[in-house]
Amino acid sequence: MRRSRIYAMVGISWLALTLATLAHATWLALFIAPTEETMLDVQRIFYYHVPSSMLSLVFPYVNLTASIFYLAWRRSEPLRALTADAVAIAAAEVTVVYASISLTTGMLWGRAAWGIWWAWDARLTSMLLLWLLYVSYLLLRKLSASGQSQTLAAALSVFAAIDVPIVFLSIRLWRGQHPAPVFGGGPNSGINPAMLPAFGWNVLGWAMWGIFLLALRYALERRRQESEQESALKAIEDSLEIAR
Repeated sequence: MRRSRIYAMVGISWLALTLATLAHATWLALFIAPTEETMLDVQRIFYYHVPSSMLSLVFPYVNLTASIFYLAWRRSEPLRALTADAVAIAAAEVTVVYASISLTTGMLWGRAAWGIWWAWDARLTSMLLLWLLYVSYLLLRKLSASGQSQTLAAALSVFAAIDVPIVFLSIRLWRGQHPAPVFGGGPNSGINPAMLPAFGWNVLGWAMWGIFLLALRYALERRRQESEQESALKAIEDSLEIAR
C-alpha cells in the first residue's frame, strides 16, 4: 500500500511538471518564437509536428525491446515475460498516439503549404504505414482468439520496427514534396536560433507526456494481468474445493 502511494505521488508530480513544461513550451511556440518569413504563423505547426514525429520513431523501439524480452522469457520466466508484455503494449499505444498527431498536423501543414491534404510522398506514405502497422498490432492483441496474441504481436513488432529507419531516411533517400531535413540536412538546413528554445521545450514537454502515458498504461496493464491471475487462481481453488 505504501509503495502504491509513493508511485501515485511520483506520477502526480511528474504529470504536474509535464503540464507546466507543455504550458511553457506552448507559450514560447505561439507568442515568443519569431514568425517565419514565408509561411507566417502557419509555420508554428512545426513546434508540434516535428516533436511528435520524432517521438513516433522512438517508442517503437521501446515496444521492440520489450517484445524481444517477452519472446525470450515467455517459457523460462513467465512473470518477467508478462512485465515485458505490459511495456510492449503500452509503447505500441503511445506510438499510435504520436504517429496520429504527426499525420494530423502534417496534413494541416500540407494543406496550407501545398494546397492539398495528402500527397503520396515517401515520408508521408512510410509514416502512414508505420501507423497502420501499430494499429494492426493493437487490433491483433484485442481481437485474436488463438491464445497466442502476445506472441504473434511480438513477432509483428519486429517487422513494424523495420519501418522506423525507412521513415527516418525517406527524405534523405528520395526526393518528394516533404521538406528536406531541418537538422542535418545540408549547408542550408537548420532554423532561426531564436526558434530553438520553443522547439527544444516542445520536444522535452511532449517526451515527458509520452513517458507519463507509457507509465500509466503500463500500470493499468499490470493491474489487468494481476486481476486475471487472481481470477485464474480462484477458479482453480474453487474447482479443487468442489472435487473434495
